[in-house]
Amino acid sequence: VQLQASGGGLVQAGGSLRLSCTASGRTFGSYVMGWFRQAPGKEREFVASFGRGGGTTKYADSVAGRFTISRDNRKHTVTLQMDSLKPEDTAVYYCAANTPYTDGFGIWGQGTQVTVSS
Repeated sequence: VQLQASGGGLVQAGGSLRLSCTASGRTFGSYVMGWFRQAPGKEREFVASFGRGGGTTKYADSVAGRFTISRDNRKHTVTLQMDSLKPEDTAVYYCAANTPYTDGFGIWGQGTQVTVSS
């Protein structure tokens, strides 16, 4: 399984960005898909996840109500819609997959930079 993320960029505070991640593999529906981020000098942190099939979504408290995760199992994609962005959302964002064959989120994409200016 390989993950390819895209959609990062530079945006002013209050703006929006959409991140997308496309997964290879034939059993995408069995993966829990997630987004994580890592800001300079900080540890990687959980942002959001979407469960298998029509599973549940989870969000970090810091993004709940502003970010929305969705998935399209036919297209093997997971999307993170980010609204009302804040400078503290600046980070490298990674998509990740928790598959039946990995221990937790064991497969990671390459990361995409999101920069929010004040």
